[in-house]
Amino acid sequence: MRDTPGRLHYLSENTGDFILPARFTFPFYYDPHPLAVLAANELKAYLESQVDWEHNFGLTTCRQGMAIGKMFGVLVVEDTVGQLAFLAAFSGKLAGGNDHPYFVPPVFDMLTEGSFYLEGEAELNELNREIERLENSEEWKAAVSELETLSQDAARELSALKESIKANKDARRIKRLECAAERIAGLEEVLRKESIREQLTLKSRQRFWKNEIATADCRMEVIRERIGQLKAERRQRSAGLQQRLFENYSFVNRYGEKKSLLDIFSAGMGVAPPSGAGECAAPKLLQYAFLNGLKPVAMAEFWWGQSPPAEVRVHGHFYPACRQKCAPILGHMLRGIETDPNPMEQHPDQSLVIEVLYEDSSVAVVNKPAELLSVPGKLVESSVYTQALVLFPRATGPLMVHRLDMSTSGLMVIALNIDAYRRLQKQFLRKTVRKSYVAVLEKDISGHFARKGVIDLPLRVDLEDRPRQVVCYEYGRQAITEYEILAVENGFTRIRFFPLTGRTHQLRMHAAHHLGLNAPIVGDDLYGTKSDRLHLHAEQLTFRHPVSGELMSFEAKVPF
Repeated sequence: MRDTPGRLHYLSENTGDFILPARFTFPFYYDPHPLAVLAANELKAYLESQVDWEHNFGLTTCRQGMAIGKMFGVLVVEDTVGQLAFLAAFSGKLAGGNDHPYFVPPVFDMLTEGSFYLEGEAELNELNREIERLENSEEWKAAVSELETLSQDAARELSALKESIKANKDARRIKRLECAAERIAGLEEVLRKESIREQLTLKSRQRFWKNEIATADCRMEVIRERIGQLKAERRQRSAGLQQRLFENYSFVNRYGEKKSLLDIFSAGMGVAPPSGAGECAAPKLLQYAFLNGLKPVAMAEFWWGQSPPAEVRVHGHFYPACRQKCAPILGHMLRGIETDPNPMEQHPDQSLVIEVLYEDSSVAVVNKPAELLSVPGKLVESSVYTQALVLFPRATGPLMVHRLDMSTSGLMVIALNIDAYRRLQKQFLRKTVRKSYVAVLEKDISGHFARKGVIDLPLRVDLEDRPRQVVCYEYGRQAITEYEILAVENGFTRIRFFPLTGRTHQLRMHAAHHLGLNAPIVGDDLYGTKSDRLHLHAEQLTFRHPVSGELMSFEAKVPF
């Protein structure tokens, strides 16, 4: 690599044999262009050898501090004389800072000395310290303790008093039963006055404790009100600081048009910009290129370091840009630049047709090919559902009782009338339908896992990068998979999965996540490495016929 001034790095390898891409990279689904791979390899070499800064990526056990992996990006560009070079960027902050000489600078440097952000952050920190001081003050602790003690004493005394009143009431009832008839009138008056005295005593003690607790609560109110005022001020200042940040993040495109985060999200989409928007690698790279007269050629992003606890990120693997934060920004920045087509908008191969394995008047069982949708998408109509409408013209009702991921092949049962649909649906809900899948994992796991086992990892959608899933013990839905290792073939593991629940991407996540099998399924373009296809196939399906109740089992040959 040439020692050049600025952030531009000229590729060390001769690029004369490389064919330039006809279109720019579609950021949200791509195979890295060889030039981008070359640039990424040079960046990886720098990360392995640099001594400019220290950051714990979790790749060695000797580093101090919490391990934090990072997304890095490269943008291959043509300079002003047409020579190929590349830019490098990281998402968020690196080694406690957001600007390092090797990388392009942030779109807006909030950490510049004397910046409004640092001043605002200092003010928020001061508010936090004052709130913390008040909440931990001896005066506040004493007031809280006094209120708790009074509340407990009140509850204890009033409870005992009510028990005593109840016991006395029972005793009076017995006296009435045992009293001679000629003396009952006099006794009743005595017992009535006794009951009235007890009720008056109870009300008096209730008033006493209510006043005592109210007085103690008033002593707390002064501090509580001050804490509330400080928290309200903190919310207001934080919102104002966030607003100024959004206004200062301004993105340009090839035409020099500028849009702030507020223009892109609030004005353009009617939503608030998500936290961290504009800090990802892709917008930083394009911003620097456009501001410096560089022509974007190809882009790629890769993960470096330990995977986050909830996600699946493999060290050194390439990943697309995140959709929630980056899609609106890149939509503006790439205006007028032709990109590769979005594969999710392309119509599937017309040769992808379902194979009917069984059919009667109530149900059909089909074998779905990989890369065919189960139901129509927003932009792609062809699916198992649309093909079923043609194959079974007399069918009525919703048809689709369950689904398979587009990339998964294998068995599906289709209901041909509403009664069959409801009865099959009950079987799925009651988890009496038995399904098994065969998959091939990227590596040999036999030395680390028992031949049979269970994976229990709750899942929810990644709100910042749909449709990816994350492991979440707080909000995730239970997901349980049984597995059986079938064989090890040339360093790959052939495995059978028995999903006991049916969450989105359940088998893919349970295979790839480090708390699962830590081995992505071959061809998994979301959680592993793209290949000819996803090596996941719904091989066996067992259910009871919705009319006869007969147990029916089907098997579809594994195509890989």
